[in-house]
Amino acid sequence: QVQLVESGGGLVQAGGSLRLSCVASGRTFSGWTMGWFRQAPGKEREFVASIRWSSGSTYYANSVKGRFTISRDSAKNTVSLQMNSLKPEDTAVYYCAISPRTAPVVEVYEYNYWGQGTQVTVSS
Repeated sequence: QVQLVESGGGLVQAGGSLRLSCVASGRTFSGWTMGWFRQAPGKEREFVASIRWSSGSTYYANSVKGRFTISRDSAKNTVSLQMNSLKPEDTAVYYCAISPRTAPVVEVYEYNYWGQGTQVTVSS
């Protein structure tokens, strides 16, 4: 059974940094894509970034490009999201997810498994 467990959320001032981690277990993920999404109160869940497990190729939403970096540690089955220059509008619950697809995977429905989410709050 696939499980995803996020950690690293918290409260930070605007301009600060946070690092989120997601540990995946339950199968091998070679050929799969791991992604980060976020959902602010009253808004739909939106794509943030993704990384192909095998190649390490990455894809970002325009709103975070240049500020966020997604990476993976295959030995530890962990995907991380380094978030710099945080803005109040980055405040949301952040979720990691896994998709068996390999193209840039940006839609919620394309992901099969989800973590429980971790809260990120950026104060102005």
